[in-house]
Amino acid sequence: MTNLFLILIAVVILASIFLNNISSRIGIPALLAFILLGMLFANTGLWPVEFDDYELAKETCTIALIFIMFYGGFGTRWQAVKPVVVEAGLLATLGVVATAGLVGLFCHFALHWNWLESFLFGSVMSSTDAASVFSILRGKKLGLKNNTAPMLEVESGSNDPAAYMLTSVLLSIMNGSATGGSIVWGVFAQLVFGAGLGIVIARLASLVFKRINFKTDGFDSIFLLAIALASYAIPTLVGGNGYLSAYLVGIILGNEDIKNKKSLVNFFDGLTGLMQMVIFFLLGLLAHPANFSKAIVPALCIFAFMLLIARTIPVFCILTPFRKYPVKQQALISFVGLRGAASIVFAIMAMVACPSLENDIFNIVFCVVLISIAFQGSLIPFASKSLDMVDPKADVMKTFNDYTETADMNFGRITITDDSTWARKSLMDLNLPRNVLIAMILRDGNRIQPKGDFVLQPGDDVITLTHGFKDNAASLYEKTVKVSSRRVGRPISENPGKGLVVLVRRGEENIIPNGDTILQAGDRLVILYLKNEA
Repeated sequence: MTNLFLILIAVVILASIFLNNISSRIGIPALLAFILLGMLFANTGLWPVEFDDYELAKETCTIALIFIMFYGGFGTRWQAVKPVVVEAGLLATLGVVATAGLVGLFCHFALHWNWLESFLFGSVMSSTDAASVFSILRGKKLGLKNNTAPMLEVESGSNDPAAYMLTSVLLSIMNGSATGGSIVWGVFAQLVFGAGLGIVIARLASLVFKRINFKTDGFDSIFLLAIALASYAIPTLVGGNGYLSAYLVGIILGNEDIKNKKSLVNFFDGLTGLMQMVIFFLLGLLAHPANFSKAIVPALCIFAFMLLIARTIPVFCILTPFRKYPVKQQALISFVGLRGAASIVFAIMAMVACPSLENDIFNIVFCVVLISIAFQGSLIPFASKSLDMVDPKADVMKTFNDYTETADMNFGRITITDDSTWARKSLMDLNLPRNVLIAMILRDGNRIQPKGDFVLQPGDDVITLTHGFKDNAASLYEKTVKVSSRRVGRPISENPGKGLVVLVRRGEENIIPNGDTILQAGDRLVILYLKNEA
């Protein structure tokens, strides 16, 4: 049974990856495909048991949302979002409260729900989903005008804590455990302990990164994984907002000067993608199409109200006073308010905390999220172009920490010897190609930024900068020269073989060879091999 279960998990992950590739080609958001995959397993007998354990789903989704929140901060470049952080912060707080309130009023007066369930539903649906938005923007390489992408990144990445706080307050009221004083203290504790402990955890983790050199590759990723979990768990123990803490820890560490940051961002990018698969697949498992007949009508009404009023009014009221955001930009920001993972998690929390709700909140949330991802998500590129908000020169990747201004540039190092043709020549006399720049000279332990009249001397290390190169048809492999090899004691030029020897590793020394380099037994040759070679 265990082996069957593991095979099933592998099949689900592989199917999700396949669907992700397919969805990007046909323009359908990948998260929609994960939901449909979960429904397929649950409603066609592919899943070995009927899954209706909301408690297990809640715990699983809570853990998944921690990493999504942490990466929402860790992947954000502060330099890119700083110009819009005030406006985005207002959208993530006041905007969330306003949306929750408007949706609550609509549910009460239009759908005739009781007051508490109306505002509970508004709280659950009040935050937007960063992962959904940026999977589309990044996939379509959709650059937007006037700092729209950074604003959407900060707002959607940081508004989940506010929605969580509203949801937890409403649930405590509905369970009869809330008083005026406890609500005030709860809000205070969530904000102060969540933010305060998040900052402390981030600073301590930053010190560790700067002072400890991880000896084994990948251990820095494991350490950061532990920090992400601790950033949620520690504040939560004392009543703090764990999601707020996780986001703050992520954004502080993501903008610190730590080693291997780009690889860490890539690691959490993949992990977050997996967590999204988990959440949306679980949602598909929990959903039963038979229940949609009653949920679809209120879901369509709520979605239309949110799209036209509950999202639009707060955005225009908050951004208009700044007088630097045109109506078209505000309209696009309003439209790109997708609902996603957080709404699902909070709906499951509501089902667990209040199992006797009068309305089927979970299935209504399911339908709203489904409509939001399918309809809004698919139309984001069209809406951006229609509102003339696409900037061909803008790079959406600049919003993220895995972006570098010199993404296609590489540094090289050349040591000047007595017989070097560069020895005792000035830089202006080297006749370098136009795409090669000498960025720095290392001389006697000193770093020098040279000018054209700088004269190179034997012993100098010249640091060059040029365009990088990647080719799927080229690969590197390593081969050791054996004692019995005919290569021993002979220059490389006499033993061409297949491929090009680009590096000779001799003990602790790395040698960049030429045709006269004499090989020795034990040398490890790094060979560049072209796949089309015979």
